[in-house]
Amino acid sequence: MMYKSTRDASVSVSSAQAITTGISPDGGLFVPASLPSLTAEELAVLAGKSYVERADAVLSRFLTDFSAEEIHACTSSAYTSARFGSEAIAPLHELYEGVHILELWHGPTCAFKDMALQILPHLMRVSAGKTADGKEIVILVATSGDTGKAALEGFRDAEHTRILVFYPEEGVSPMQKLQMITQEGENVAVCAIRGNFDDAQNGVKEIFTDPAVAARLARQGMLFSSANSINWGRLVPQVVYYVSACCDLMKSGKLRPGERFNVVVPTGNFGNILAAYYAKRMGVPIGRLICASNRNRVLAEFMETGVYDRRREFYATVSPSMDILISSNLERLLFDLAGEDDQLVAELMEQLKAGGVYTVPPAVKQALQAEFSGGWCDDAQTAQTIRKTFDTYGYLCDTHTAVGVHVYEEYRAHTGDTTPTVIASTANPYKFSRSVTEALGGGTDGSDEFGRVEELHRLTGAPIPAPLAALRGKAPRFRQICERETMREAVYQLLHIEG
Repeated sequence: MMYKSTRDASVSVSSAQAITTGISPDGGLFVPASLPSLTAEELAVLAGKSYVERADAVLSRFLTDFSAEEIHACTSSAYTSARFGSEAIAPLHELYEGVHILELWHGPTCAFKDMALQILPHLMRVSAGKTADGKEIVILVATSGDTGKAALEGFRDAEHTRILVFYPEEGVSPMQKLQMITQEGENVAVCAIRGNFDDAQNGVKEIFTDPAVAARLARQGMLFSSANSINWGRLVPQVVYYVSACCDLMKSGKLRPGERFNVVVPTGNFGNILAAYYAKRMGVPIGRLICASNRNRVLAEFMETGVYDRRREFYATVSPSMDILISSNLERLLFDLAGEDDQLVAELMEQLKAGGVYTVPPAVKQALQAEFSGGWCDDAQTAQTIRKTFDTYGYLCDTHTAVGVHVYEEYRAHTGDTTPTVIASTANPYKFSRSVTEALGGGTDGSDEFGRVEELHRLTGAPIPAPLAALRGKAPRFRQICERETMREAVYQLLHIEG
């Protein structure tokens, strides 16, 4: 299995090279030259297997330059009951008949990013051993909240690796910020930027593709890579949990042979729902892919119109991990839907960079709408959904999962589609305790973050995750703030590179 660039299909690299470098030098994203398949018979066999065995089966089809032993060493080290609370790793919770919540937040940082970022350091270690020629890997990350902490935790004290994380100063929840600025580890560094996530993401991409920066790092024996979902090693583990969800539905008798199930994903950067699309292309019996947006509804409008337009007011919402106007992973979908037309993708990405908008050709729009539906909700609707879901079903969800639930209910009411459905749940509600508590009618005035956590526990009885409780009283390590324009200099400073 070789990998090509979305902006130059003539590029051909191994999976280890794609993981180590993170992004193609032309600015494109790596995608597999062809998608492997999973037959109905193979899925039926995997239904009786563990999560680790399912991960082995999926990853072995994509990472063909890894040995079976190398892949299993990665999966068995990452997906342990000690890290995820049980062997299930990504359990399904039946909300009501035919509708299941896929809980992706049982890992050490209480967010779905753990599903990929607990294994990525292991994949990176093996990949670097094959391709990096002894260089030190510098992981450069932009985060809207959850990726940052999950990457920091995953790469903490990893050998021959450093990790630098940039986050929007006012664009993450208090708990997300506390998780990052108190991070332990000798090889980690965190810096806030004055701006939003798109500013951080654009800055990181520019640094990645700047030959002068790469040359300066090379003189220090360093090489950039990424832990964002632009890195194929971040995205491919996400395919696994959609395969696993299908297997669990089959095992429980909730999905009969020949049936399909819909998937709903609250997403801003598009990687999480793209993984479901790839799972479908492999043969997982997924029907409709429902993309759920918050008030920053650039994706929902794109699904409807075929016009991607980031020229709009940016809203800071109660679901901050989705406060994104430039969805990086959409580029991979466009490449696939356009028949791997790399020139078209490069032109669209240039239009987005230069003018802030692009329109896909009619054939691409038609292909998009054949697979995807989109919807969105505002903060008031998010809060109403949190309360309704708790009052009606006794299920407590966070502000992002609530977006998914609301959009699904609107989709179902509008279409009458009662196909069995899986809704991706992306974070533990305690990561957004103020918003969730207020949605349930609790008071948070004058409370610090842990006062809000205690109030949410009093209201619901939901257990407080140990990793979040352990943050109380922990002293911040990282207080640096930079401008969007000075991110390069911040990178050099954090790496202690002179002149």
